[in-house]
Amino acid sequence: MATSIVIPENTPRRPPRRTAIHAVAAPPAAQPDGQAAESFIAEKRIGERIRHLRLKKSMGLVELGRHTGLSASFLSQLETGRVVPTLRNLARIAMVFSKDLNYFFEPEPQTLFRVHRGKDRLRLPQTGVPDPSYFFESLGYLVPDRQLDPYFAEFLPAKLGHSPRSHQHFGCEFLYLLSGSLTMRHGAASYQVEQGDAIYFDANTTHSYECSGPTPATALIVTLQQPAPAANGTRPSQTTAQIKNPHAPAATTPSPQSAKLGAVDRMV
Repeated sequence: MATSIVIPENTPRRPPRRTAIHAVAAPPAAQPDGQAAESFIAEKRIGERIRHLRLKKSMGLVELGRHTGLSASFLSQLETGRVVPTLRNLARIAMVFSKDLNYFFEPEPQTLFRVHRGKDRLRLPQTGVPDPSYFFESLGYLVPDRQLDPYFAEFLPAKLGHSPRSHQHFGCEFLYLLSGSLTMRHGAASYQVEQGDAIYFDANTTHSYECSGPTPATALIVTLQQPAPAANGTRPSQTTAQIKNPHAPAATTPSPQSAKLGAVDRMV
């Protein structure tokens, strides 16, 4: 049986509670610090980067102004840091040089500089033969993604009945004879090279070296990954130019010891 509760009519009713609403003042808008902005611009050396791009293209201020719609005087002040550029102006300049806007704000790349100490170099023998006729030292093993490979080579006096081993590789080669004398074979031709002589040749053609004197010959050799020009003066296509030598070391930066061992690429 349900029980009903009867509230007397004279019982006062409590009014509903109301929540008070108080106005809260909005925080003041952040004001840009002009000095901090100028300091940031100076730190990123944006003006210098613009000038570097312009001079690299041999472009004058007036010509850059025509491409960007900005006056030459404004661009001059921009390069010298006397005015702070807007993102819109930077975007215009970046488009002229086919650069992304991030180019002006990314950290500047470090200038490449490597010292190869003589005491740290590794003397390596000619590869692929039991009795090597020369030894060489890589002078660039600490440089990653290098486009040229310099070597110091020492050629031993030729032995009776010994035939030099020919080899070939992609690119060009340069040799400067420091001392002694060499017989250089390039294809079917043979050349006598004396101290102070220099030769530059297409390394894709089979070639070999042989010491032709009674004392060892020493040479500075540089191999280049850039292809040699064809007979008509043109260069091979980009696809051909991207072919890598199968003996080349990895492109990553190795430890000094492993880099020295991995320097056996085109001096074979």
